[in-house]
Amino acid sequence: MVLLVIDVQKGITDERLYDFSGFIRNTKKIIDAARENDIEVIYIQHDDGPGSGFSVGDEEFEIYDGIRPLDSEKCYYKTINSCFGNKELNHYLKEKQDHTLIMVGLQTNFCIDASIKSAFERGYEVIVPLGANSTFDNAYMDKEATYQYYNEMMWPNRFARCITVDETIGLMKQEKCE
Repeated sequence: MVLLVIDVQKGITDERLYDFSGFIRNTKKIIDAARENDIEVIYIQHDDGPGSGFSVGDEEFEIYDGIRPLDSEKCYYKTINSCFGNKELNHYLKEKQDHTLIMVGLQTNFCIDASIKSAFERGYEVIVPLGANSTFDNAYMDKEATYQYYNEMMWPNRFARCITVDETIGLMKQEKCE
């Protein structure tokens, strides 16, 4: 079991997100539980490229202060929506032979969705803790409807197990005992 914290970066982690305070609270709770239960936490950051304002060295690119990784935790960069676009991460996860990935982060309808589907296609069991991903309003749906569409309709029983934060923590504790 591995926890992937995807794109919780300063440039997009703010009050514009659906249930911002709940998202931060739930994400921190999942990260803390992973650390307490010896579940590896891996951070992924999206890089839009030099000059974009959202690239290595830019303040917007940095991980949100309340969710920062420990010095011992791995960080990978990606340039496409799916975190599996990073060949080093992809190789590392294959080598670990952990078949369960817990995914939290941003944005529900972009990088989280792409990463969940890519993981599913690679044979991983994907766990999505409810309330630990979020997104913004878009031209087609408001942020709440977008969140609900993916977490309640698109992913469950297809690509991922969408379960409560407490259920996810229970699985982490069970994993530690095995």
